[in-house]
Formats: sequence, C-alpha cells, structure tokens
Amino acid sequence: MPELPEVETIVRDLRQDIVGRTIMAVRFLNRTIWRRGAPAKRLLIGARISSLERRGKNILIILSNGRVMIVHLKMTGRLTYQGSSDQMRKHTHLVIDLDFGQIRFNDTRRFGYLDLVRPDEIDRLDYLSVLGPDALFISREDFVMMVRSKKRIIKSLLLDQSILAGMGNIYSDEALFVAGINPRRVSASLSRERAGRLHQAMIAVLNKAIGARGSSMNDYVDARGEKGSYQDQRLVYGREGQPCKKCGRKIKRETIGSRSSHFCASCQR
Repeated sequence: MPELPEVETIVRDLRQDIVGRTIMAVRFLNRTIWRRGAPAKRLLIGARISSLERRGKNILIILSNGRVMIVHLKMTGRLTYQGSSDQMRKHTHLVIDLDFGQIRFNDTRRFGYLDLVRPDEIDRLDYLSVLGPDALFISREDFVMMVRSKKRIIKSLLLDQSILAGMGNIYSDEALFVAGINPRRVSASLSRERAGRLHQAMIAVLNKAIGARGSSMNDYVDARGEKGSYQDQRLVYGREGQPCKKCGRKIKRETIGSRSSHFCASCQR
C-alpha cells in the first residue's frame, strides 16, 4: 500500500500539474469505486482545481465550486496526470478531462476509493476524523509524549492510523532500524531520549523517501507514471536473510500484530 512518502510525492506532483486547471468532462468507467455512489457530473464539470492537500494517506483535491474530491489509493491505486492521447491502461476507473490533459484513477484490485464532499463535511467523515497527527509534521514533544503514554508494541503503535497518520510497514521498519529500537519493544518502556531518537529517525526516513519519490516494489508510480527509487535504498524492509548494513548479521523477518516486520536483532534493542 502506498504510504506517506508515496502519497506526498503524488500530491506535490499534482500541485504543479493540475492546480488552476478546469474540469471539462468526466467519465465514470466504474461507479463502484465511489464510497457513496458516483456523484452527479454537474458537481465536477466547470470547476477549477484550487489546491491539493494530504490527510494521512488520503489525497484531497479542492475545487472552486465548494466541493472536495478525496482519493485513497489503498493497495494498487494510481492517480496520474496524463495527456489526452496517452494509452488508456486496463483497470482505469475514472477519467477527468481538463482544459489541458487528464486526471486518471486506475486500480487493479479495486480496493481504492473516491468521495466527493463539501468542505464542512471533511472533519465529520469517519475515515478522516479518526486520523491521528500526521507523521511528517508531529512535533518531537508530542511524539515522545504519545509513545511513552501508551503500552503498545511499538511497531503496532506506529501503524495505528488513529494514533499516527501516514506510517505503514515499510517506513516503520526503516525508522525503527535507524533508531536502533526492536519492533517488539513496548512503547511505554522507551526513555524520552530513545523515543526522541525514533521521532528523529522517522522524520529523516520519511523525508529521504520523499526525496527518492517513494518505493516502487509493486504497483506504485508517481503522478506522472514514473517509479520511485527508495526500494534501492532500503535498510531492512524486504531484506530478510541479507546482511545488516551496520553489523553484517542477517536481517530477520517476524510477524508482529499480523504484519511482517524486518529488523536486525543485534542492532535493534
């Protein structure tokens, strides 16, 4: 599933490509991707794209007519800006024709979804209102207090979107490795210093991944259809049995809270 760096990369790309563009036409190729049914096309056509935001792993496209289109990519979703003459990929479910180019939503497994709401509805939506503070912007003080106030397995805590929005399996493993913390550690057992070190590692890993335009190990591409490169820089995630880049011992993989976790038993305590 695309995580914070992948979604942030898409949002930054689309800000450059589509802000200021006007929606000329809309094609619903699959209406089941809409959470509450496909909206009336008149609610989209003629609107100008004013801005884009990210809420956790959700993309918010703010329109000039008082509507907001929300996109969640889930596992295999792609939201791209393309030329009108570009070949249409299989599993394309939505095409928005702009005054120049198109926005296309493609999803092989169809777990992703779209929604169209008014701005005053956003904070009441069940899938947005439950989100915790954003992992990229949470302060060190708030992060340390949050970690030390809960008796949770630290890996599971990082993945809980109601506690920390945006983190996923890849970057949780990477951040825990950089901070030298075993993914099975109980969060409340971490000292202020170690919790602060994890915050620093998390921010550094997220920014490094954004700089690499995300990880393309499966379906992810950015808003221009290009792959990211963080998969070539991974320290532990997906490297089971390979040597640790710090100590040389083999990277382990264990299931923690129903999710695969990759770590070095020697470097992470």
